[in-house]
Amino acid sequence: MHYFWMAAITFVIVQISVFCTTIFLHRTKTHRGLELHPVVGFLMHLHLAVFTGVIPREWAAVHRKHHHFSDAEGDPHSPLIFGLWTVLFGNYFLYRKETQNPETVRKYTPDWKDDLLDKVPGLQYGIVLGLGVFCAMFGWKWGIAMWVANMLLYVLLNSMINALGHVIGYRNFDEQATNLQWVALLTAGEGLHNNHHAHPTSARFALRGHEIDPAWPIIWTLERFGLATVNRLPIAKAA
Repeated sequence: MHYFWMAAITFVIVQISVFCTTIFLHRTKTHRGLELHPVVGFLMHLHLAVFTGVIPREWAAVHRKHHHFSDAEGDPHSPLIFGLWTVLFGNYFLYRKETQNPETVRKYTPDWKDDLLDKVPGLQYGIVLGLGVFCAMFGWKWGIAMWVANMLLYVLLNSMINALGHVIGYRNFDEQATNLQWVALLTAGEGLHNNHHAHPTSARFALRGHEIDPAWPIIWTLERFGLATVNRLPIAKAA
């Protein structure tokens, strides 16, 4: 297969992971800004299990703790605490360290309700299936290479939100978190981080006319087809 198409397909898979992360993990499971039809939630969870290895309850716990201690002592991955470059390139290790703390998971997800996939033992090793998918598409040599690229790009995009999104960019609200539209375009709206910290339970991140939240049209469409229910939107627009 031509190298361009291998890179393009890998990028599409990463972007699907990004959209599943913000819609399923972040806006639905963590902040309850919307509810997804069980089939939609199952498919998004399955994709994340296969292509990222993320465990939803752990992700939600770490993120809720991040909001609790935002940019103060106790924040699992604040660039103001650990340094911009440490978070940008070491966010994965900071995240993994926090997930190993059972108290974090217990304290910040007491309301958690397992879905069908949560109950599957060893699902954290679902990424082995992802490796198989890449090898089936590209052959074992390039399959391994593109699988690694998929993982690294996904991790880097998430790291950009936690690192750059608390140091560089503009602010609509009196929150340390910042907005970076170009990051939002790469992360399905997550780069509008200042808006999110001001309205964490909102299902939509864009607040000003020039701001683009790529995940919102998908959420809006899902709702129109009865596949999602938006629970909350911002109570006030940015000044």
